[in-house]
Amino acid sequence: MAEGRSRFSTGRFSTGRFSTTTRIKVLGEQAAARVYRAQSRRLRRPARRGRLTGRAALLALVVCSLAVALAYPLRQYISQRSEIAEQERLAEEARERVEQLRDEKARWQDPAHVEQQARRHLHWVRPGEYGFVMPDADDAKGEPERADRGRGAVARPWYDNLWDGVDRADRTR
Repeated sequence: MAEGRSRFSTGRFSTGRFSTTTRIKVLGEQAAARVYRAQSRRLRRPARRGRLTGRAALLALVVCSLAVALAYPLRQYISQRSEIAEQERLAEEARERVEQLRDEKARWQDPAHVEQQARRHLHWVRPGEYGFVMPDADDAKGEPERADRGRGAVARPWYDNLWDGVDRADRTR
């Protein structure tokens, strides 16, 4: 080592010139000066603008653009799902209707059912039977009866039945 210098002489203070107490005092003053400078720098800084940083603004922009970009396809998806559900419901109704029509077709293949419907709707009777037609409740309230209306449909001429049907169709209910 060099003469007159200790190994601490390379720093700010050499051991020969100042006492330990003086050195501690100077170190404390230097630390206080550093703290003062740091506080004054903090006070000189402009006030913080807020919590919105550039990254947060970019993130908000990306999220908003994604929401806008996905809004229309999402709305289309939801409306298509409801349309699909409606079409499935209609298809199920159509299947039920087809099943009903198949059952009805099978009933019409039975001669006894055909005869029953002919008797009910067309007022057919077998030879030797007498047919009677009771007046409907709607007919009793309507126009005054014609003189030949009391007779059964079988005993009347066909054209009377036809004109009676036209008259009933023309009446407003």
